[in-house]
Amino acid sequence: MAFTDDLLEASEIIRSADSVTIISHIDADGIASEAILKEAVGRGKIPSESVFLRQLEPLMMKWVPKDDSLKIFVDLGAGQQNLIEEHGLLYEEVIILDHHIGQPSKTEYRQVNCLPYGVTKLSAAGIAYLVAREMDSSNRDLAKLAVVGNVGDMMAREGCGLVGPAREIALDGVKAGNVRAISHDLNCYGLSTRPIHICLSYSDDPVIPGISNNPNGAQLFLERLGIQLRDSEGQWRVWEDLGSEERRIIASALVEQLVAHGESVDRLFGESYIFPDEAPRSPLRNASEYATLLNACGRWTRPAIGSEVCRGDRGLIYQQAEEMLRHHRSVIRELFQYIIRTGVARTENFQWIHTQDQFPDTIVGIGAGMALSKLDRRLPIMVFCTLPDDPEVVKVSMRTVDRVVRSGIDLQAALCEASALVGGAGGGHAIAAGAYIPAGTEETFVRRIDEILARQSAQGTKDC
Repeated sequence: MAFTDDLLEASEIIRSADSVTIISHIDADGIASEAILKEAVGRGKIPSESVFLRQLEPLMMKWVPKDDSLKIFVDLGAGQQNLIEEHGLLYEEVIILDHHIGQPSKTEYRQVNCLPYGVTKLSAAGIAYLVAREMDSSNRDLAKLAVVGNVGDMMAREGCGLVGPAREIALDGVKAGNVRAISHDLNCYGLSTRPIHICLSYSDDPVIPGISNNPNGAQLFLERLGIQLRDSEGQWRVWEDLGSEERRIIASALVEQLVAHGESVDRLFGESYIFPDEAPRSPLRNASEYATLLNACGRWTRPAIGSEVCRGDRGLIYQQAEEMLRHHRSVIRELFQYIIRTGVARTENFQWIHTQDQFPDTIVGIGAGMALSKLDRRLPIMVFCTLPDDPEVVKVSMRTVDRVVRSGIDLQAALCEASALVGGAGGGHAIAAGAYIPAGTEETFVRRIDEILARQSAQGTKDC
């Protein structure tokens, strides 16, 4: 069968269901996926319930109902089919929409997964959207949410823009009128909400000498170019406020800055995704910032609020989401500062830190990614933390950068192998992955990861 055949089959299965239960992950991709499906089945007059899980593991399976509804597992399930089977769900009760590596089980559940077809840059929200589009072509307006899921799950990171089916989905949004794809835009986070100099100072891909991690330096840089930083009302201007000539002046100067320091300009520009139906300067205006808001809802155990926002709430629910976003950013900033202040331990192949119970387990991966901007980006970073509700389990989060992945490093493979060796389980992607391991095995785990990364690195060098 072709990928399109799988999408068609899934759409027919869902359309024919009397009721559905959507079981989804709590990150931006999972929330966007759930919202797409919730909206699609609602338009099809199919009753639905939703269950959000931070991990599909034995203790969480109790939240998956055993009723007559069709269970749609999205952004999880492919690698945990044995758990679904052990839970007693039958073949005809389940369909999985996922983009993670699958693990076999005795029951071969119906599944839509892009990986077997060689599509690696498509998130679960992308798959959910393609199924929704097959259900009814009028669901093309939901492409906007798929863009949020794809960008939030770093599908645009490596290529500085969405590629393949993910970009085709973005163009569906362009046709629907609620997505603008801006080519050759600045490859930087915060284009719609952060003051221009702050936005530039947060650039870490590429790192711009004298500007990255240096707000004062960024401000002086812009002032020398004659860029007006505030509008007529005294409000800081954001990148989206700038005219084309101002953007050209800044872009040219940034290129000169990088070239003067012998740095590559390859990643300075990329394709950004703006939503013209959202208010200017809103966190919902830009795909990457929209994804951050959804992540905030999920990480602080309120994914359903993110779903309501995705499906149109701009009132009280949205205000709650904004408040969670502010809190989310504040705590991540504290975690980032903690990692930098405390320092990391190093092996030959990665760097790591154990935060114990200092910070919520739902944000340590994000903090790890941010900390890389101040640490040795040539080495992946690992962060351990304890779980407040289960002291016998330790959560592991790892992050790295595209350059390291291209050298042959695969964090998902490393964490899956190492966690299995100590009695845990892991998953994720080559650039960002996580695991749960028994408390007390951290020292052994560190050694195992170091050995695996050394092997991957050697193999990558050999392949080159």
